[in-house]
Amino acid sequence: MRIIPAIDIIDGKCVRLSKGDYNTKKIYNESPLEVAKEFEAHGIQYLHLVDLDGAKSKHIVNHKVLEQIASQTSLKIDFGGGLKTDDDLRIAFESGASQITGGSIAVKDPETFKSWLQKFGANKIILGADAKDEKVAVSGWLEESKEELIPFIQGYQKEGVSYVICTDISKDGMLEGPSFELYKRILEETKNLKLIASGGISSFDELPKLAELGCEGTIIGKAIYEGRISMKQLENYILGHE
Repeated sequence: MRIIPAIDIIDGKCVRLSKGDYNTKKIYNESPLEVAKEFEAHGIQYLHLVDLDGAKSKHIVNHKVLEQIASQTSLKIDFGGGLKTDDDLRIAFESGASQITGGSIAVKDPETFKSWLQKFGANKIILGADAKDEKVAVSGWLEESKEELIPFIQGYQKEGVSYVICTDISKDGMLEGPSFELYKRILEETKNLKLIASGGISSFDELPKLAELGCEGTIIGKAIYEGRISMKQLENYILGHE
């Protein structure tokens, strides 16, 4: 299972929110690049980079931060937050993203999202299926859609989606543990899905459990920044599974 630390950006700084609420912003580091370099120094190969300014303004904003990290580390970066147009994607990929995540757009403008799958290929496009009470949430989680989570994922699998990041919003940033039950059901009801668990990861012993369920990756945010999971633990986990 891939270990994918998260860096969320507001005003070019590394921050974390609770349950996606911008009023709960906590700044952890003025320099996302510094944080990324530290991840890399501990053997981490992947990064989940979220442009929270972009999510709010509905177009890419922090591509300079993406470019810095991509050009000065060897991390494979998946980038998301407010990507709405082909132009946003062009900027993201030119700035060094390996993959992009589309969330709201997959709900609100399925035709554009499907066209990305065709243009760029399913390995480059991740479906961001963020859920609140098993309904898909959109617009930086500020609104809930009518879409039921599992049918939504199944529908996009038919369109060729293979990577899905699923965040249970009620768990996000709360350090109370991830939605094991939800991930278990998703994996039971889909085939060959590369499911990336996100939200609520609070201690190291949750990682083997997620791996056991069949998650392809897990995104870890606040647990790292608050020292609940150490870099050393992650380094040993990665070394043990190479």
